[in-house]
Amino acid sequence: MDHLLDEAALHRTAVVYALGADRRDEAMWRSVLADDCVIEAADFTLAGIDQCVGSLAMLGTMFRTTQHRIHQQLAVVDGDRATGETYCTADHLLVDADAILSWAIRYQDSWRREGQGWRFKHRKLIVDWQETRPVSPDQMTTG
Repeated sequence: MDHLLDEAALHRTAVVYALGADRRDEAMWRSVLADDCVIEAADFTLAGIDQCVGSLAMLGTMFRTTQHRIHQQLAVVDGDRATGETYCTADHLLVDADAILSWAIRYQDSWRREGQGWRFKHRKLIVDWQETRPVSPDQMTTG
């Protein structure tokens, strides 16, 4: 039964992370990131909770809004550590164009149990593919 609770808690970290990104909510990210977390992608690496959380402000300069949707996740728990992969589709409404940049993401994750909860220790963001599609201004709501 404990493994089911762990799996649900690990999935929740991904959901909170996604909502925190969309809302630019630093408190949400701080609730699921370890102090020594690392977030990496092909073109950047962020190390430490302050640098990771600080990246939320950058999202607001690049995109009018974002929407991250969490899909399947497979995690393996080993005591107070876990590893796994989380699938996500992330849509980004571009600031300087009437277009949406959509990413098919796989996060390669590692977590650490801290106190009563799980926190991301490392997230590697892999974009399997991306597409840009137009959106007409009268279809947009950002609020």
